[in-house]
Amino acid sequence: MAGKIPVELLEEEVGLYVSERKVYPREQDGRFQRLRKAAVIWLLGMYYAFAWLQWDDRQAVLFDLPARKFYVFGLSFWPQDFFYLALLLIMAGLTLFFFTALAGRLWCGYACPQTVWTEVFIWMERWTEGDRNKRMKLDAAPWSRDKVIRKGSKHFLWLVFALWTGFTFVGYFTPIRDLAARLSPFEWGGWEVFWVLFYSLATWGNAGVLREQVCKYMCPYARFQSAMFDRNTLIIAYDPMRGEPRGARKKNQLSSVLERARGLLGMDVATSAVVHAAQHRSAADLKMGARATTGLVVDVQSGLPPPPLVTRPEDLGDCIDCTICVQVCPTGIDIRNGLQYECIACGACVDACDSVMDKMGYPRGLIRNTTQNALDGQPSKILRPRILVYGTLLLCLLLGSALGIATRTPLLVDATRDRNALYRVAQDGSVENAYMLRIVNKDMKPHVYTISVIGPPGVTLVESGATHPADAEQVLTVGVTLAAPAGLAKGRMDVRFLVTSEDGKIKVEEETRFFGPL
Repeated sequence: MAGKIPVELLEEEVGLYVSERKVYPREQDGRFQRLRKAAVIWLLGMYYAFAWLQWDDRQAVLFDLPARKFYVFGLSFWPQDFFYLALLLIMAGLTLFFFTALAGRLWCGYACPQTVWTEVFIWMERWTEGDRNKRMKLDAAPWSRDKVIRKGSKHFLWLVFALWTGFTFVGYFTPIRDLAARLSPFEWGGWEVFWVLFYSLATWGNAGVLREQVCKYMCPYARFQSAMFDRNTLIIAYDPMRGEPRGARKKNQLSSVLERARGLLGMDVATSAVVHAAQHRSAADLKMGARATTGLVVDVQSGLPPPPLVTRPEDLGDCIDCTICVQVCPTGIDIRNGLQYECIACGACVDACDSVMDKMGYPRGLIRNTTQNALDGQPSKILRPRILVYGTLLLCLLLGSALGIATRTPLLVDATRDRNALYRVAQDGSVENAYMLRIVNKDMKPHVYTISVIGPPGVTLVESGATHPADAEQVLTVGVTLAAPAGLAKGRMDVRFLVTSEDGKIKVEEETRFFGPL
C-alpha cells in the first residue's frame, strides 16, 4: 500500500511550508444540506428582492446617505436615531454569543455571507465543470477546447452573478430602479461605478477564489469562538469509541459494534487509535489532503495507552475509512481528528456518514451533532448560566428597542438663541429675546404645528397663534421672539417652547433660557 503513495504527497506532508491544496467539496444530500440550501435561497432571496420592493412611493429598504435617512419598510431613521443602530449592533453581538454557546457555529454554517455566496458559486462550478471527480480531472488535464469552454463558462456565470450582487448592493444606497434606468444610456456617477465594481470583485474573489481560506485565515470568529464553547455546546463530532479502529470491510461482513460483543472502546483507547490513525495515514487519507489542526494535539508520549490491535475483522469499529466525510467538507478537514477551528458546523460530514451507515446497515450517529458531555457519557445541560445571561440580556434589549421605536415621537425641535445680541429692549421698556426654532417633521405625512411658551408668568410669545405647515419629512426653520415686562426680565430665566401638531397628538418641549438686564 505504501509503495502506491505518490512521492510528492509524502514530501508535502513533511515540508515546513505547505501550500494549500484546492478543496473540491463533494455534493451530498441529507437533512443538514437541505436545510443549508433552504437558508441560502431564503437569505439571498431577501438580499436580491428587498431592494426592489416598494413602500408607498419610495423604496422599501433604502439607506439614503446624502439625505441622512434610513428607510426600512414603514420605519424611517434619522441621524438622531443613531442610538437604535448602537442597540442593533449590541444585539447582533449578543445573538452571536447566545447561539454559539447554545448550538456552536450556526452562523458560519448557515448564515454567514461568505458561506452563502460560496455555496452558490460551488453550484455554478458543478453545473459547468461536473461533480468532484470531474473537476479534479479537469484541473489536472492540459488545456484543451473543452477545458477552456468549461472554465470560461464558469467564470462568466461567476462574473454575471458578482456584478448582479454589486449592483444590488449599491441599489440599497441609491434607488435601484433609478440606478437601473440610468444603465442605458449609461449615466452612473463615479462612486456608483466604483462600488459596483468593488463589491463585484470582492464577491468573485471571496466566494470564487479564496473560499475556505477566508474562514480559515481571515475570519477572526474562527479564532475566538472556542472561548464561547463549553462541554454542553452542540458541536459536530465523531464518536471514536464506536468508530475506532477504522478499516475497510465488505458490506454485511460485520454488524455494528452496538450490536456485537466488542462494544464501545474506552475514551483513552479510542483517542489513542485516532492519534495512531492520524500519524500512520492510509493512501486514501493522504489523497484527501486533510490535515489535523487544533483538534489533534495529543502526542503519543502523553501517557495514552497503545492503540488497539486489529487481528481479525471483529476488532474493527464502525468507521469503514471511506473518507467521504473529508470529501464533502467545504474546508477540507477530517472531522475524525476532533473539533477543529476550521469546522463551520455545516453538517455535511454528518449527512455523508449517515448515508454510509445506511448502506452498511449500521445505526446512524457515528458523526453527529452532539455535545462533548454526551460523547463522554455524561448528561448535557441546555439551560446553564451563560445561556440564561445571554438570553435575558438579548430579550431585554429586543423588547426595549421595539418599545422605543414604537413609542418614539416623529417630531424633533431644536432651539437656538440669537448669537448677535444677548437681549434687546423695546420702545415700551419690555425685554425681548430672539430664537431660531428648527422643527423636523420625521413623520411620513404632513402636519401643521403651533408654537407656545411655558415659563414664568409674563413671558409671552410675540408670534403667538401662528401656524407652521410642514410636509412629510420636511425641516422647518422658524424665527420666534419672546418678550417679558421690564420688571420681570432680570438675569436668567428658564423657559420651554412647546410645539404641538394640529390634532394635539404630537407634542415636544424644548428647554432654553431667557436673558434680561441684571
